[in-house]
Amino acid sequence: MTFKSLFTPGRLAVSIFVLAVVGSVVVALLLLNIRQRKLEALQYPLKVVEMSDKELDPAVWGKNFPFEYDTFVKTQTNYGSTAYGGSEPYSRLERTPAAKRLWAGYAFSIDYNEERGHYYALIDQKETKRTTEFKQPGACANCHAAEAPGLIAELGWEKFNSMPYDELRPMLHTGTSCADCHNPKTMELRITRPAFIQAMEEQGVDISKASRQEMRSYVCGQCHVEYYFKGENKLLTFPWSQGRTVEGAEKHYDAYAFTDWTHKETGAPMLKMQHPDFELWGTGIHARSGVACADCHMPYIRQGSVKVSDHWIRSPLNNLQQSCQSCHNLPEKELKERVILIQTKTAELLRKSEAALLSAIDAIVKQQQAGATDAQLAQARQLHRRAQMRWDYIFSENSTGFHSPQEAARILADSIDFARQAEIAAMAAKP
Repeated sequence: MTFKSLFTPGRLAVSIFVLAVVGSVVVALLLLNIRQRKLEALQYPLKVVEMSDKELDPAVWGKNFPFEYDTFVKTQTNYGSTAYGGSEPYSRLERTPAAKRLWAGYAFSIDYNEERGHYYALIDQKETKRTTEFKQPGACANCHAAEAPGLIAELGWEKFNSMPYDELRPMLHTGTSCADCHNPKTMELRITRPAFIQAMEEQGVDISKASRQEMRSYVCGQCHVEYYFKGENKLLTFPWSQGRTVEGAEKHYDAYAFTDWTHKETGAPMLKMQHPDFELWGTGIHARSGVACADCHMPYIRQGSVKVSDHWIRSPLNNLQQSCQSCHNLPEKELKERVILIQTKTAELLRKSEAALLSAIDAIVKQQQAGATDAQLAQARQLHRRAQMRWDYIFSENSTGFHSPQEAARILADSIDFARQAEIAAMAAKP
């Protein structure tokens, strides 16, 4: 058979017919696949169980929302350490020994560990020495237990907050739950913690009018914030009456003459910052660009035909492709190096701030031992308070400066400045 004989009119017609049939089959299969994918998307979420308004168990929610649940359960996974965080538990006091003196006389000087995944929110709180060896109000449970909203409704806002934590402890069984952030009937994002609603209303923000993109940060802001226990009833309160900046928090606390504790060495009236992630993020480029907390920590992923948020809430450094590269067209290596560079610079400033604060403490202690009076040391102590709250604002915030690098650097520069002023003021106090 010659080469030309392969392309006789008869054989060519058969070849074209076969190709047409194969092509038709391929197109038909493709259309069928597309149709099946669309049907899958329409049928999700599943309607396996009827959700109760009081259902807190994530496993029950997972029957209707298996894709989200499959990722949420991974929050109990130890994915290891990042350069300045991760899910590997360790003592932050051992890693930063200066913190023991900076928090002298306060529970955090006894026990302060790197947080694990959301699965451990209640477990770790129940086990920390800050609740087992120190008397804490029930207000501590606001963000660590899914039972909190139900108990608030049952007991009332004031009684829930003022009740000793040890009395509430037997009532708390579930850490982070789907119910914390979602309406069980519609799955719409919702706010379940009263303190956030109260603080936003005080700033003139109507949460009911928030967009879904805004809600993808607000649900995180319910807990990842600076807060304090106000008054004799220990009401959980956010210090936002003067704005959501470190200076705004300071003005708020000064207006109430609020003090968390008296420093054991210097006698200064101190403020303990918690974890102002929402506030610091709000001053950064991502917030100004409309990027929500969930965009980076819970990025969208594809499960077959269904698009869902990844509920394995973790450091974006462990998920750069979904978390960062959807916006930044750069290699993963470069993105990771950029993040770590920012965090390293912030960490260096934290160490300088700690050194300045220790010098201030030493100066105040020296003058106290020499016989300086409270009146003579009042200015130094006030400056100690101002310097340390700024160090603590960045130290206790969870991004090591990445949420807002320039703001973090500014705050730590002020911390160092106030600490050195405190040292000078103490040295100037004449016994």
